Amino acid sequence: MSRIGLIGTGHIAAPIARLMAAKGHDICVTERNTEVSATLKAELGVTIAEPQAVLDASDIVFLCLRPHIAAEVLTPLTFRTDQQIVSVMAAVSAEQLARLCAPAADFVQTIPLGFLETGGCPLAAFGNDRLLADLFEPENPVVKVADESALNAHFAICAMVPGILDLMATGAKWLGDVTGEADKAEFYTTQLMSGFLATMEKGNAGRLAQERDALATEGTLSLQMTETLKDQGAHDALHSTLNAIGKRLES
Repeated sequence: MSRIGLIGTGHIAAPIARLMAAKGHDICVTERNTEVSATLKAELGVTIAEPQAVLDASDIVFLCLRPHIAAEVLTPLTFRTDQQIVSVMAAVSAEQLARLCAPAADFVQTIPLGFLETGGCPLAAFGNDRLLADLFEPENPVVKVADESALNAHFAICAMVPGILDLMATGAKWLGDVTGEADKAEFYTTQLMSGFLATMEKGNAGRLAQERDALATEGTLSLQMTETLKDQGAHDALHSTLNAIGKRLES
C-alpha cells in the first residue's frame, strides 16, 4: 500500500480520499477545506497536516486545488524526485506542473468526478496512465489520451454533466408543476435517465445515436422532442459552448 497525500481537500478530493482509504492506502490531507478535512478524519482516520508536511509524508500526491490558486499554494513547497504526482486541476498545464513541482517529474493529469467513489467514472489520463490504473481500476476505467489538447477536450465533456443535470432539473420541475408532486417528479426523471443509461453496453461506439434513433421513430413523441431541440438550436449551443470551454482551457 502507498502513502498518499492530497493538497486541497474539497468536492473532488473527498471521494478520492474515501476510495483510496477503502483500498488500504495511508492518507494525509491538507486542512483546506476545514469542514471536509475534519469529516474525513472522523470517517477514515486520515492525518491532517500543513501542505509541506503532507508532501513529506507522501509518495503519491494528488493536487486538488482550484487552478487560480495552484501557483500560490505550490510554489513555496518542496517536492521530491521520487514522488508521483496526480493533478486533477483543469487548465493547469503539464509545463506548469513540471515547474511548480520540480524536481518531481512523474506526472499524470486526469478528470475525476465525485461518483468515482462508487465506481464507473471514466478517467481520461495524460501522462503516467499506469499510475492511475493501479490506483483506480477496475472500479473506474482509465482512458489514455494522446496529448493535452485531447485531455482538455475531455474536460469540456465533463462540463456537460452539470449542463445535462440542469436540463433534467428543468424537466423535473415541469413534471412537478403538472402533477403537483415535485419530489416524485424528480425521482421519476432521475430514475428514468439512470435506468436507461445503465442498460447500454459499455464500449460500443455509436450506441448513443442508435438508441436515439430506436426511440425517435416517425410520429413519436420522442421524435418531436429531438427535432424541436435541434430546430431551436440546442445542439448548436452545445457545440459552441464546448468550443468556448476548450479555448478557455488552452488559454
